[in-house]
Amino acid sequence: MLTGKIAVVTGAARGIGRAIALALAEEGAEVVINYHHSEERSMAVKEEIEARDGKAAVMQCDVSDYESCEKFVSAVAEMYGHIDIWVNNAGITKDQLLMRMSEEAFDEVIETNLKGTFQCMRFVSRIMVKQRCGRIINLSSVVGIAGNAGQVNYAASKAGVIGMTKSAAKELAGRGITVNAVAPGFIETEMTGVLSEKVQEQAKNQIPLGHFGTPEDVASAVVFLASEQAKYITGQVLQVDGGMVM
Repeated sequence: MLTGKIAVVTGAARGIGRAIALALAEEGAEVVINYHHSEERSMAVKEEIEARDGKAAVMQCDVSDYESCEKFVSAVAEMYGHIDIWVNNAGITKDQLLMRMSEEAFDEVIETNLKGTFQCMRFVSRIMVKQRCGRIINLSSVVGIAGNAGQVNYAASKAGVIGMTKSAAKELAGRGITVNAVAPGFIETEMTGVLSEKVQEQAKNQIPLGHFGTPEDVASAVVFLASEQAKYITGQVLQVDGGMVM
């Protein structure tokens, strides 16, 4: 379905990003696995893709850094000649109650989650405009829609991603580029794994389907939005949350 396509996934060393990279490769795309710190894990994802007869490359970039993003996008374009799919998945959390949250904790989350997404979109859109085609998929969160106590910074960043997605979709549609967002709910990752059993049960009680999703559930949504089946879909937010926020 995606044979011949070049796909970039930021923050692809683990969790949802890893699942997205594997799923895109499974559909035939050649995947660039981006990481900031986790080189060893990124290489493991590359090896897993290649073990399944897929193609992948590993490239380092701190998406919160403007120059690093510019060099990263240019390097990918130079290496392959085109970029067809760009998935902005890189993100961090620095949870704390509003009254206790430090300026540093707020800024770091905004810099990576929101500014990082903006910077990657800014540079890759130039290449896609010249191609007159492309798919940009941003990872938001249901927290950006409904909010969550202790996550003012994270909620702000993910709500901002939705706003940017819709604005970019309007700007780029005329050049054959679609821009969409995926908003996961509670997904079984290392981040949710550290929650106590009590907190996990309370969370599951808020989900009509009664259980957490998997990284593969999110990856399937991304693959769909990256495919030709979604060519007439842009500016949308696809919630993968078991019905938690509806």
